[in-house]
Amino acid sequence: MRALIQKVTEAQVAVDGKVVSKIASGLLVLLGISETDTREDLEFLCRKVLNVRLFDNEKTGKPWNWSVMSANKEVLIVSQFTLYAKLKGNKPDFHQAMNGERSEPMYEDFLALARRTHAPDKIKAGVFGAMMHVSLTNDGPVTIQITTDDMVKKSSAKAARTKGHEENKNKKKEKKKPNNGRANGSRDSRDSKRQQNNGSTTALPQHSAGVNRNNGAAATRGNKMPEARSNTVATLLWSPFICT
Repeated sequence: MRALIQKVTEAQVAVDGKVVSKIASGLLVLLGISETDTREDLEFLCRKVLNVRLFDNEKTGKPWNWSVMSANKEVLIVSQFTLYAKLKGNKPDFHQAMNGERSEPMYEDFLALARRTHAPDKIKAGVFGAMMHVSLTNDGPVTIQITTDDMVKKSSAKAARTKGHEENKNKKKEKKKPNNGRANGSRDSRDSKRQQNNGSTTALPQHSAGVNRNNGAAATRGNKMPEARSNTVATLLWSPFICT
């Protein structure tokens, strides 16, 4: 979105030979709306138009000190799609400008926002889509152009950087906080290991009992073996083969 701003002592718009709008001292704004403009562009540019300091301070005489609102002066806003002209050879091309069906509501929204921000009786308008004759007396002369093509991008990039800084601060704060979950988890793990150790200690008597049983069985086997030997010897002594 583009605004060609001229500081004027007077300006007016005529359609079919009849004056439809006029202002005394103030600003004449030619407004161009591009194909890609959004509500963000509209609000940004309206704020800049109404706050740009082009007037002298009437109390101190300081130049470039008052905006049109500070000076309580009038603004005449005229739709001007030719601000987005692009030359192809020597012929202007207007494809970058938003078409009339879409740009008219945006133009009306710009006027409405300006009236809410400044004063309804201080904002005047041309006739959208009409063949207009605009006349003015430039004061100075002072003429500047403001565009949102880069300003909105810079504003969005700044907001993104600010958001990124805040997220980094929050991450650092989270790292500094003690992790109670991990502490509790390590305690639970230590308690579990202690319980396991206690359980294995109580099982030891059962293991000892098993050893005793094995020793008992070995002792039983040990007692039987001498008896087996004595029987064998007895058999050999009384064998009939030996007697013959």
